[in-house]
Amino acid sequence: MDVRYRLERPIPLEVELTVDGLTVLLGPSGAGKTSLLKALAGLLPAEGVPWGGWAPERRPVGYLPQHHALFPHLTALRNVAFPLGGVPRARREERARELLGKVGMTTLAERFPRELSGGEQQRVALARALAREPELLLLDEPTSALDAATRDDVLGELQRQIRATGIPALVVTHDATVAQVADRMAVLLGGRVVQQGTPTEVFTRPSSLEVARLVGMRNLFDGTVAEVEGDRAWLETAAGRLRAEARPWLRAGLPVRWGIRSEEVMVIRGDRPLADPVQDNRLLGRIASVWLQGLYVRVEFQGAVELEILLPRHVQDRLGLTVGQEREVSLKPRYVQLFEGPASGAEGRTEPRASGRGPWSGTAAG
Repeated sequence: MDVRYRLERPIPLEVELTVDGLTVLLGPSGAGKTSLLKALAGLLPAEGVPWGGWAPERRPVGYLPQHHALFPHLTALRNVAFPLGGVPRARREERARELLGKVGMTTLAERFPRELSGGEQQRVALARALAREPELLLLDEPTSALDAATRDDVLGELQRQIRATGIPALVVTHDATVAQVADRMAVLLGGRVVQQGTPTEVFTRPSSLEVARLVGMRNLFDGTVAEVEGDRAWLETAAGRLRAEARPWLRAGLPVRWGIRSEEVMVIRGDRPLADPVQDNRLLGRIASVWLQGLYVRVEFQGAVELEILLPRHVQDRLGLTVGQEREVSLKPRYVQLFEGPASGAEGRTEPRASGRGPWSGTAAG
């Protein structure tokens, strides 16, 4: 489904995106994500397609506000039955029970919202949205009030339920980890969608420095293009001469920002021969810190530049990284990202850490 909407208040937006399956719209706080959902639901004046100019009650959308907006004085069953006001009472209750069954809430049908967990309230709200038989589901920050463990459970369940219904869904969030369950994602910055594609495409090939920061790339540094030859480019950096894949806009002498995801820094194992791609961009340094972060281990590597490395615990178990060790890492050229923009003045330091873990995991060579 193609969505094209323009609104002036409360924030100017001109948005074009494709909603296919479960689509996540990622943007910082205040970017206008909620305003877009309200415009699609007919709750804010806007121009666009689909449903531009339709009254809210005529729009075939199911809208899940950020805090679910369940009626506190109604049971889960009555909440789901509420949109079915024009249906005969017996059929209304039967249909509400069917919908609760689809989201695994049959046994809790007579409970009030205050008696349900956050994840259970989420499921009731989804069932109520489905009661309208929508052509599009709209979900506003569906995991914002959940702890990390519950969030992951709810996201997985939400993905299964939405795919089972076959109804396209647009989820807006400021949390990049939500995109892990998406079929597509789009990035909203400056009132426009600046990039869209699969989560893998957006995370591993961000279209700009701003997108890179938003999706959690912290290893960002200054450099200068030294040479471009065919599909290869060489940079002069604080880490020495590095190779990257060429971009059409590169030219010798151009100042750039270069970066690599924490999950894509490769720690070299000294007991195994190196494959050809790992021979490039090798850096020596020292392990400055190692700390556990859920199922991942975050490592601070200090060499000519400071790098953050994110490894699955099973990889760390094989590597045995400890503070003070001298180690070598490789930055594969295909993982080195290049961005236009002025120098930052922080040539050898990583940028401030964003919260949350990454959806892709680092590796060890060999």
